[in-house]
Amino acid sequence: MTVPALTLLGAMLCALALTVGRSTFSVDLDLSGNRVTVGERAAGRITVRNTSRRRLLPAQIEMPVGRGAADFHLPSLGPDAEHEEVFAVPTTRRAVVVVGPVRSVRGDPLGLLRRRVRWTDPVDLYVHPALVSLQGAASGVLRDLEGQATRVLSDSDMSFHALRDYVAGDDRRHIHWKTSARVGQLMVRQFEDTRRTHTAVALSTALADYATEDEFEMAVAAAASIGVQALRDERELTVLAGAGPLRTDSPPRLLDDCSAIELALEGRGGDQLGTWVARSAADASVAILLVGSVPTRQAMRAQVRHLPAGVRTLVLVCAEGAALEVSQHGTLSIARMGSLADLPRVLRRVVAG
Repeated sequence: MTVPALTLLGAMLCALALTVGRSTFSVDLDLSGNRVTVGERAAGRITVRNTSRRRLLPAQIEMPVGRGAADFHLPSLGPDAEHEEVFAVPTTRRAVVVVGPVRSVRGDPLGLLRRRVRWTDPVDLYVHPALVSLQGAASGVLRDLEGQATRVLSDSDMSFHALRDYVAGDDRRHIHWKTSARVGQLMVRQFEDTRRTHTAVALSTALADYATEDEFEMAVAAAASIGVQALRDERELTVLAGAGPLRTDSPPRLLDDCSAIELALEGRGGDQLGTWVARSAADASVAILLVGSVPTRQAMRAQVRHLPAGVRTLVLVCAEGAALEVSQHGTLSIARMGSLADLPRVLRRVVAG
C-alpha cells in the first residue's frame, strides 16, 4: 500500500473515531412562551446535560429557527455536567416560526465525516398580528341582536318594548291588566325582535388584491382585532381566510390561525368573499369583508348581492396611508382606512350612520 493510501486510510480511521460512537446527552428546548405579538421579544433556552459516566467530546449544536438556523458550540462535558445556551427568535413579522429540532453534529477536523443526531422535536412559536382595542367602538356593529333590539317588532319575543291596543287574535297572556283597568280598554304588551348576532369575517388572501404586503398585514390585523372583540363579547363568530374557517373557540387559537395566514397567487379574492360567507355562514347577521386597495367598489358591491337579504355588511378596504373614508348604502357600509389605528374610528362612524 502506498504512502498516500496509508495517509488517507489513517485520516479516515481518525475521522471515524471522532464521529462514530454513542453520545449520551439530555437535551431540553424551552421557549419562554409559544405565543407573542409582532415586535415582542421571544427568547428560548437549550440545556444540554451529559448523562454518561465519562467525559464527552466537544460537538456542534444546530437548530433551525424558521427559515434560518442557529449554531452553538458545545464544549467537552464531564459526567452530569450541563451547558446552557440562550437564543432570541426574530418576531418582526407575523408568522408561525418553527424552532428546532435540536441536533448535535460531530465531525473530524478535516471535514471528511459528519454525524447528526436529533434530540428534540420542533416547537411552534406563534407570532400574532398586532391588535387594536375595539372595546366600545365595535358594539353597535357586532352587538345588534341578542339582547339588543332591532327595529322589527313582534308580539312573542323576549324584549318588552311598549303597550298597544288589543286586537282580535292577540295572545291574552300579553294583556297588561293594570293599564287596561286604568284606561278602560284592553292593552297588550308589544315586544321587540331579539336575535342572536352571528358575525362573519371574510379576508381576501389573493395576491392581486393588495398593492403591498403591508396592506395585507393591515387586513389580517383588522380581521384579528374584530374577531377577538367578538369572542370577548361572547358572540357567535365565523372567520374565513386562507384554506377555510379559522378556529374561533378562543381568542388565542384564533390568533394562532391568523399567524399562519399567507398571501397566495390563487387565494380567494374579494370577488369571492360574498359567496363564501353565504355558503359558510348562511345565518350571519353581520358580514365584514376585508380586502386591499386593488378591488373596485363596484366589484365589492357585486359581491354583497350574494349575501342574504338584511345582513348588515361592512367592506373594509385596507389602503396603506389612505385617508379614512366611510360611505353608507342602506345596510352596506364601505370604509377605506390607511392604518390599523383607523379601525375604531371606522366602526364608530359606521355605527353613527
